[in-house]
Amino acid sequence: MALFSSLSDKLNHIFSKLTKRGKLTELEIKEAMREVRIALLEADVNYMVAKKFVADVSEKAMGEEVMKSLTPGQMVIKIVNEEMVKLISSNEQKLKIAPNPPTIIMMCGLQGAGKTTMCGKLAYHLKKSGKKPLLVACDIYRPAAINQLQVVGKTANTEVFEKGTQNPVKTAKQAIDHANKQGFDTVIIDTAGRLHINQDLMQELQDIKKEVKPTEILLVVDAMTGQDAVTISESFNNDLDISGVILTKLDGDTRGGAALSIKAITGKPIKFSGIGEKIGDLEPFYPDRIASRILGMGDVLSLIEKAQEAVTEEEAKQLEAKFRENSFTFEDYLLQMEKLNKMGNINDLIGMIPGMSSKLKGVTIDEKQLAVNKAIIQSMTKEERLNPDIIKASRRKRIAEGSGTSIQQVNILLKQFEQSKEMMKQLKGKKSLMRGMF
Repeated sequence: MALFSSLSDKLNHIFSKLTKRGKLTELEIKEAMREVRIALLEADVNYMVAKKFVADVSEKAMGEEVMKSLTPGQMVIKIVNEEMVKLISSNEQKLKIAPNPPTIIMMCGLQGAGKTTMCGKLAYHLKKSGKKPLLVACDIYRPAAINQLQVVGKTANTEVFEKGTQNPVKTAKQAIDHANKQGFDTVIIDTAGRLHINQDLMQELQDIKKEVKPTEILLVVDAMTGQDAVTISESFNNDLDISGVILTKLDGDTRGGAALSIKAITGKPIKFSGIGEKIGDLEPFYPDRIASRILGMGDVLSLIEKAQEAVTEEEAKQLEAKFRENSFTFEDYLLQMEKLNKMGNINDLIGMIPGMSSKLKGVTIDEKQLAVNKAIIQSMTKEERLNPDIIKASRRKRIAEGSGTSIQQVNILLKQFEQSKEMMKQLKGKKSLMRGMF
């Protein structure tokens, strides 16, 4: 599911009507802004936030520069993009680093938001950037919470500090001492959650905050709860003065109201977003990129970053050379499928390519099919993988039987393979994108 697909579709429909007109009247802009406001409210954006956003856009869209422009529709889209970035951006977007280690990150949130899992994802993310994090188990109330943190810690290859069910404030203090002695430069504290906000919870969190003086207090909220996520953020901010928010399940949210409302209501930035279930499915929240994706403009920078994480520069050069020399084989195809899988959900990746969301509207790629394709390739002999032209009828039958598939499925894969080679030949001409990705 593409990020904010429902809101994106509605806004693109509104803008397509504007761009078809040579000139815009004040009435046409007012009507378009009314539709934008409705789209935002249906996406669960806070009422006051939606009202102010539309008012700010309308004021600029009615300006002389837009009304007299040769492309007024495009000018309006540009203004909407700028105002959306302004709505969700902050000078405090990046994670703060303590001048003297360790940097202490206190994670808080209600049960069910994915806080403990997010602690592991954040540790994994920080390790990739060269940090040495320590996870601290301070949720002593939820059954198996400590065990869950140990499991995600193992997945993130990060040590977990725990003292069983002793007082969480004491555990947090001891963890800081342990970090100092063992050279950990970052401490991530998994605090207790509740099914709902209550005084006992807040008092404990305030006590931990007072004892360890965290560099960051990050609130983990579920993006799919819409307005509730905003209300929860406001409550935690009032009691703890949080420094930022992490939105989980952003990949499953077709509306996006929480992402567009939290900063405006609390004044605190969204610093990270959870975009999947894997340990690496956490990314910094870039307002300009998010706005671009909401407005259907793609997100080339994020796509390039994901590609660079999965493919080294040397591998990219070798791949480009193979396409140039027309020596791309099924061995290479299998390798690239594995690289693509590392980059994340394929349908989300397609949504990052400018213009592709609208062209492929309603089309989803079945990731299970990739596993089928892999089985087919692995049922080929080495000779067949290196020289697919020799795969005639009898070989296709043997490959289908060996992979538990049909001859038709084998035929489809062979056709897709040829189409992939042809597509990459065409992409070679798009230098700017290719330089970043390959």
